Amino acid sequence: MKLGFTRSLTRLLKMQRKAVGSLEKAWSPVRRKPSKEQRPTLQLVQAFGSNPGRLVMKSYVPTNLPRKPAMVIVLHGCRQTPESLDAASGFSKLAKDRGFIVLYPQQTHSNNPQRCFNWFRPSEVARDRGELLSIKQMIDYALKRHRADRSRVYVVGLSAGGAMTGALVANYPDTFAGAAIVAGMPVGAVRDAMSALRAMTSGASTPKDGWGARIQEISPGQRAWPPISIWQGTADRTVNPANALACVDQWVEAHDVKRSAGRSETKAWGELSTWSTVSASRVSFYSVTGMGHGLPVKETGPIASGSKDPFVLGAGISAPIELMRLWHLARR
Repeated sequence: MKLGFTRSLTRLLKMQRKAVGSLEKAWSPVRRKPSKEQRPTLQLVQAFGSNPGRLVMKSYVPTNLPRKPAMVIVLHGCRQTPESLDAASGFSKLAKDRGFIVLYPQQTHSNNPQRCFNWFRPSEVARDRGELLSIKQMIDYALKRHRADRSRVYVVGLSAGGAMTGALVANYPDTFAGAAIVAGMPVGAVRDAMSALRAMTSGASTPKDGWGARIQEISPGQRAWPPISIWQGTADRTVNPANALACVDQWVEAHDVKRSAGRSETKAWGELSTWSTVSASRVSFYSVTGMGHGLPVKETGPIASGSKDPFVLGAGISAPIELMRLWHLARR
């Protein structure tokens, strides 16, 4: 009898403790782990055109876009993907804060084993042909789909993407309001892969008629060109810094500005040289002291160099942030 009473009392106490626990849980404030800020996700876009270059289109379109938003095209380098470059550079985060569209053309392994844009093949960089036309079709599709501002289209490219940026501007100058060539090559420097490798490591040979002539051959009679910024690390062992000087010569000549008219300023991160007309700066050259092959991103700040992408490098200046200033893409 006593044993049965003890068991009943034990069960009753357990039920009471369980009830009290449930009550405390119900009335206690819910503690949730602080959620990390969602990283912008690039979306795959299909059926954007005939796509003769067999490229892939990815984009980031922020919610609550302003009316007639700007658009920034970002061209990756060899052995990069849009995702790795975007995570490291922060272009999508900037787009979210400033209300513009980001477009990422992507090279495929079947086109190039190193996933480089084929900037050295004439058939891929000719107007309305190959990879160049595929990128132009992406731009036209995004402009129409999102009712973007055709007067505010900008392009930036790194390495092979930088060389392709020059080819885009040379062939479609009226499409862009600004461009940035990062560790790239001058337009028309080579015509095949072997000469491309030599030019990258040793510096491209200057044409007898000058670098500007390569631009005029592509768009004869063109007088208006978008402002161009050229970025180069002085310790780049992949693309010889002499190629950045060739790019400067090419676009200074295209803009019909005297090379001797440039102004240079010493900065904490290196040297900034600019060539201007009466109305505005047309060509700028950012020479980043001690930086290797890659896109410079400031070591601290909203877009810091904490990424694993080997071609986005910590520096005293952030190219993405500086481009926002140059292109007047302000915070909303």
